[in-house]
Amino acid sequence: NWSGSLIVASLTGAFGSSFLYGYNLSVVNAPAGYIKKFYNETWERRYGFSVDEGTLTLLWSITVSIFAIGGLVGAIIVTPIVKFFGRKCTLVLNNVFAVAAALLMSLSLLAGSFEMLILGRIIMGVDAGISLSALPMYLSEISPKEIRGSLGQVTAIFICIGVFTGQVLGLPEIFGQESRWPFLFGAIIVPSLIQVVILPFLPESPRYLLLEKHDTSKAEKAFQRFLGKDDVSREIEEVLAESRVQRNTKLVSITELLRTRAVRWQITTVVVTMGCYQLCGLNAIWYYTNNIFSESGINHETIPYVTLSTGAVETLAAVFSGLVIERLGRRPLLIGGFGLMTVFFAVLTVSLTLQNTVHWLPYLSIVCILAIIASFCIGPGGIPFVLTGEFFQQSQRPAAFMIAGTVNWLSNFAVGLLFPFIQAGLQTYCFLVFAGICFAGATYLFFVLPETKNKTFHEISQAFAKRNKVTLEMQEMNHYPEERKSSEEQESNFTSSVDNGETRKGTV
Repeated sequence: NWSGSLIVASLTGAFGSSFLYGYNLSVVNAPAGYIKKFYNETWERRYGFSVDEGTLTLLWSITVSIFAIGGLVGAIIVTPIVKFFGRKCTLVLNNVFAVAAALLMSLSLLAGSFEMLILGRIIMGVDAGISLSALPMYLSEISPKEIRGSLGQVTAIFICIGVFTGQVLGLPEIFGQESRWPFLFGAIIVPSLIQVVILPFLPESPRYLLLEKHDTSKAEKAFQRFLGKDDVSREIEEVLAESRVQRNTKLVSITELLRTRAVRWQITTVVVTMGCYQLCGLNAIWYYTNNIFSESGINHETIPYVTLSTGAVETLAAVFSGLVIERLGRRPLLIGGFGLMTVFFAVLTVSLTLQNTVHWLPYLSIVCILAIIASFCIGPGGIPFVLTGEFFQQSQRPAAFMIAGTVNWLSNFAVGLLFPFIQAGLQTYCFLVFAGICFAGATYLFFVLPETKNKTFHEISQAFAKRNKVTLEMQEMNHYPEERKSSEEQESNFTSSVDNGETRKGTV
C-alpha cells in the first residue's frame, strides 16, 4: 500500500510544513539570551536607556507567543484557500509566507530592528496555521484507510524532527553564537524550496478532485499513482458512496457545522483533544527548555546538550507511534499518553520542589521531562490531527479543521505568553496545572472516544450516531434540507457522465 508517490508526497509535504512548525517551536530557545541582548541594545540605542527587566520579559514572551497569533490567522483563512486552490497547491503557495518570514527574521540583526523579528514570527505563524490544516487534510485524503493512521503520524514525526533540528542547529558549535543566531531563522528557506521543487509534480488529492472538482478522470489517475495499481474501482466507488450518502458536496460553513446536531460530539472531541494537545504543557517545555533546566540546577554549559536529548527522545517516540498506531489504535495511544503525562508531571513537581535537599533530584527532573515528551509523542503529539481528518465527511472537513486550528493556536498563544508568569507565580508547582489538564483530557477521551482504526469515514460517523442521538439518514438530511437529491438522481447523473466518456466502465 505504500507506493512511491505516496511516500514522496507525505515526506515532501511534511518537510515543508509540519517540520517548519516544529522547527519554529524550538528555534527561539537556544539564542534567547542573545536575542534579549539584541533587544536591550536596540532599545538603548533608540531611547538612551536600558529596557527594564519586566518590559524585556514581556517583549520576549510576545516574540515567542506571537507565532501562535499568526497561526490563528492561518487557520482561519485556510478554508477558502483549500477550497479554491486544492490541498496540494495550498501547501505549495504557502511557502511564500515561509520565505518572507525567513528573510525578515534573518535580517533583523543587520537592520537593527527587533520589530522585523516579531513580524517574521507572525508571518511564520500564518504559514504554520495553514500547513497544519492543509497537510493532515491532504494526507488523510490520499491514503488508504488501512494506513491512514500511520500516514497521519508523519505530521507528528516531522514536527519532532523539526524541533530536534532546531536544537541541533542551536548548539554553540553551529549557529548558537551571538554573531550567528540570524542563520537559525534563515535556514527556514531550505525546506520551503525543496517542497516548491518536488510537490508540484505529485497529484492533487483524489477525493478533492472527485467530490469538489467533479473531475473523475484526474481523480482516477491520482488514485492510481498514490495506490500504485491500475484498478482503483473500489476506491472510486467508496468515495462515490460517501457522495451519495451526503446527497451533494456543498462545503459546510463553520456556523452550519456547529449547528449540526449529528456532529456535536465529534466537534466537542476535536476541541478537547486540540485544547489538551496545546495546554498539556509540551509547548512550555519546547519554548523554555533551557530556562526549565537552569531552574532544575543543571550546569549552564551542559544545558544545550541535555536539551538535545529531548529532541531525540520525542523523534524516536513519534516514529514508534507511527509504527504501532495501526495495531494498537488511536484510542489507547491517546488516553495512555495523557495518563502517563499526568503521572510524570506530578513526579516532576515533587522533584523540583525537593531538588535542594537531595543531590540527585535534578537528574530525576531530566528523566521526568524526557518521559513527559515521550508520552506526548507516542499519542497526543499527532493523533488529534488524524482524528480531525477522520471524524468528518468531505464537505465538513475544511470547517472542522478551521475550528480545530482556532482552538490549537489560541491555546498555543496562551501557553507561550503566560507560562513565564505562571512559573514566576507558582514556582515549582506550575506543572500541576498541566497535570490537571492531562488528567481531564484522558478522562473525557476514556468515556467518549471510539476507536477509528481501519474504519471508513462512513463507519466512523455511525460510531457517533448513537451518542448524537440521530440516525445517519437524519444526519445527512439535516446537513442540506434545501438541496436534497435522491440517490437515483445522483446515480443517474454519474451514469450519464460515464456515458459521456469521463471515466471507464471498469471504474463504475
